[in-house]
Amino acid sequence: MNVKIFDTERDQVIESFVATGKVTYEFALEKLLPLTTRFDAQRKLQDKKFYKRLQRDIVKGCLMPPITIAFVDKGKAELSDCKVFEGFVNQNIDSGYILDGLQRLNTLLSASQIEGFDKKRPLHLNVIVSPSQDKLLYRMITLNNGQKPMTPRHQVEILTQEMFDFSGLNNISVQTEKERSEKITRGAFNLSDISNAYLAFLTNNVNNENNKIVNEKMDEILVGRVLDTDIADGSVQFEDVLNLLDKLCVNSEVKKWFKVNNNLIGFCVAIKKVYGEVSGVEPDRFEQVIAVFEEGFDAINASKVNLGKYRRQLSKEFFENFIEFSEYDAEELTEYFAEFTS
Repeated sequence: MNVKIFDTERDQVIESFVATGKVTYEFALEKLLPLTTRFDAQRKLQDKKFYKRLQRDIVKGCLMPPITIAFVDKGKAELSDCKVFEGFVNQNIDSGYILDGLQRLNTLLSASQIEGFDKKRPLHLNVIVSPSQDKLLYRMITLNNGQKPMTPRHQVEILTQEMFDFSGLNNISVQTEKERSEKITRGAFNLSDISNAYLAFLTNNVNNENNKIVNEKMDEILVGRVLDTDIADGSVQFEDVLNLLDKLCVNSEVKKWFKVNNNLIGFCVAIKKVYGEVSGVEPDRFEQVIAVFEEGFDAINASKVNLGKYRRQLSKEFFENFIEFSEYDAEELTEYFAEFTS
């Protein structure tokens, strides 16, 4: 049995097609269970005792609650017809992601090893086909909000690692902490820095770190910021930002500047407003512009301000007003920065 789709609608918020369907337990174990390992850092399985009741009920013949699987389709296929949607899912099943149901699928595996398990029983599905990683992440956070074992920041880091193809970039390489502990790639960006920039991009906020707020409350704030973002109005995707960064980082000084995470964060928040203007700037000209930025920033009295905080904020301010500020000289920018930080 393949995936059967019996209803499809368009989600106007994330500009995606959403369908309901079903498979058999047998299909779920064969095709969906392997998808749970696609996210290398996905939420850890909870203690099996929490799912013992569901495991027993599955063997007795209960209908397991639906799981949610998702796909990214940059070709933006028209999937309003159930049969077309069904064909798309079955053709691309190995490229799917489990957005909700990791614990249940592993419980199903445990139940399948017990005598009396009926592999032909149905498992209902919710299926999302999204045109971009950004919109899919937005929905992922709404689904997982409240599941404390997996924080919003963790979800962003997972998708940053698993859903962006860094191997296609020419001037940027990205390493996880694990990879760095084994062998450091000279000049590589840290995955954590890229994911922090992605979170800033999604929330439109440069201040997503605050040691004065307990982690649980900060997680709630981050979820609120993501959900308050008008995701449907996102003409610039983070993949576009990565490609622009890759283009600019052919210049070694520019790359060095972006490797300062506070610079990268401010840039990624601002770029949505000025992507068209900045994408037309040659890397060598960009180097000249950020050199003036650094002259202005170096004039700030470090003893009176939090330099990390203001580097993020001024990077954002600078690039949001890129057309104007790129024509400033160092004295003009120093004066502006002094007023901004006063």
